[in-house]
Amino acid sequence: MSLEQSIQAINNPINGVVWGWPTVILIAATGIVLTIGLRFMPLHRLGYGVSMMLRRSDAQSEGEISPFQALMTSLSATIGTGNIAGVAGAIAVGGPGAVFWMWIIAIFGIATKYAEAVLAVQFRETDVEGNHVGGPMYYIRNGLGQNWSWMAGLFAVFGMLAGFGIGNGVQAFEVSSALSLLGIPNFITGIVLAALVFSVVVGGVRRIATAASAIVPLMSILYVGACLIVLLANAGAVPEALGTIFSNAFSGKAAAGGALGQVILMGFKRGIFSNEAGLGSAPIAHAAAKTDNPVRQGTVAMLGTFIDTLIICTMTALVIITTKAHLLLDEAGEKLSGADLSITAFNTGMAGSGVVVTLGLVVFAFTPILGWSFYGERCTTYLFGDAAVLPFRLVWVGVVVIGSIAGDRGVVWSIADTLNGLMALPNLVALLLLSGTVFKLTRDYKFGD
Repeated sequence: MSLEQSIQAINNPINGVVWGWPTVILIAATGIVLTIGLRFMPLHRLGYGVSMMLRRSDAQSEGEISPFQALMTSLSATIGTGNIAGVAGAIAVGGPGAVFWMWIIAIFGIATKYAEAVLAVQFRETDVEGNHVGGPMYYIRNGLGQNWSWMAGLFAVFGMLAGFGIGNGVQAFEVSSALSLLGIPNFITGIVLAALVFSVVVGGVRRIATAASAIVPLMSILYVGACLIVLLANAGAVPEALGTIFSNAFSGKAAAGGALGQVILMGFKRGIFSNEAGLGSAPIAHAAAKTDNPVRQGTVAMLGTFIDTLIICTMTALVIITTKAHLLLDEAGEKLSGADLSITAFNTGMAGSGVVVTLGLVVFAFTPILGWSFYGERCTTYLFGDAAVLPFRLVWVGVVVIGSIAGDRGVVWSIADTLNGLMALPNLVALLLLSGTVFKLTRDYKFGD
């Protein structure tokens, strides 16, 4: 038995439990409870969130980075290969109908992301160096009390480990796979990528936020623009593509051959992987924002889910379905998946445009490695103290190299799925238990200010 087979033999049973229907129901229920409890505020206050994102921080506001930088840092972690390879994987396994369920989990995820950021700012602390630290481990401990410290520690453990999957190994593997199509050896990609990552993460959250604020908006606009060009060139196929998404969402026509449950699960899993609403990762970044009100930052944070899934993932999905690339076979007679499917879709829609996907993968894989390094570092320091910062950063950079060179797409993605689920569970429980706090803070906030 190979190493990959051994890992799969251990991971698959765990994944089946972690991502079974109880977890799916918990994720959906959390979003629904928060959306209804907030009286659908997150959905009709998206414009307000944009204005708060662009608003200059008050000089007296506590925090290390601006609200805009906090959003860009969180987006740097979410806008990754999940938007390109993840969407393609969802369609390859769950069929076009999986996209519909990605939308559903994202709509309710807007409220989830809002609540996470509100609690992160409300219960954040100041470390020995004067930096503001927060996230699920802090709002679990400070919001629920010391009796729940075990769950805070559990989240920190899962968050630290999950980072190496969702935020590091998966990203590095996908970018090295994409560049290998251009003839660039995987080990060269790994070394260069690791050097770039180290040059940024060594500067802490401020340098990460600066890099994210420069890279994320530009690359997102360029990628969405490229998608629109391909869609305009195939405009006649767009209505049919949308119809296919809606019809397949309820027909149970999974591409891999399965029932409706397979379609829903793939949509939910890939949606969560993409926007991370409910995982508890983004609030770690928003806790460092310069703000004097948790609700204000929450309205900024919720934009992340809307931008990530409802805009960028949708663009990728429509390019794949309008070009019917998900129906094509590779040289081995297998259906395409991951980055290969997205690249083929672009090239099918407009000759030569697949290079956009390759470039997008390189950039979209680089930024999550930066954002997740901060998340993993915060979880690690929560568990082991500030002395663990340098060792963590060195191991993080080492995994970038390993992820670029070794691994198998199925193994890497399945392990990331498992770690995502383990990380989400304590956070979702905390969100439900602290939902009353979120509702009260929101009711007391004057949105006209």
